[in-house]
Amino acid sequence: MECYWPYDTPTEEVNAALAETGLAMLGLNTSRGDVEGGENGLSALVGGEDEAHAAIDQAIAYASAINTPNIHVMAGFASGNTAHQTFVENLRYATTQAAEHDITILIEPLNHHDAPGYFLQTSAQAKTIIEEVGADNLKLMFDCYHLQIMEGDISRRLAALMPIIGHVQIASVPDRAEPESGELDYGYVFGVLEELGYEEPIGAEYKPRDGTDSGLGWFDSLR
Repeated sequence: MECYWPYDTPTEEVNAALAETGLAMLGLNTSRGDVEGGENGLSALVGGEDEAHAAIDQAIAYASAINTPNIHVMAGFASGNTAHQTFVENLRYATTQAAEHDITILIEPLNHHDAPGYFLQTSAQAKTIIEEVGADNLKLMFDCYHLQIMEGDISRRLAALMPIIGHVQIASVPDRAEPESGELDYGYVFGVLEELGYEEPIGAEYKPRDGTDSGLGWFDSLR
């Protein structure tokens, strides 16, 4: 499983739940910051480096305590070259700190309908940043939902970006519900991933239409 912002829950409770279920925690996000104030991540915010570093440190400490291998560093709402450089420098800090714990840092483009004004919006932008940071433990979170909305051509993008992909997520497009309908045929996408040699878990990050349990039929149909 993966989660967003677990920080209000003691790590001992998370570890107990993971042990009881036999599940592993795959990833978590850095803090969004002041959500009521309109923030959605901190690492591309010019002048907010101290807060960004604190959020990265918090995520690494929590991930280490629950044996989580991936952290999604959230960029936030920003634009321009200065924001780009701020994000790059904060990612250099994140990758350096995370390497000591064998943790991979992920960055994820978000679509401009769900997150208008978010700094990171395309796979090309993410690739440029990953290459500029130059850290082996910085990878792309390839969310098929977001990238289908922003760019499409999912199969070719998976093939082109596979060397830098660290995690794949799925949901139906455009409603972000169970991945059994909509614009993308995930049966086909799974075949592409298999052909490309992708062997890591796939995150089903969606909003159930009628509750989680009642919507799990898609899993059997795509197995």
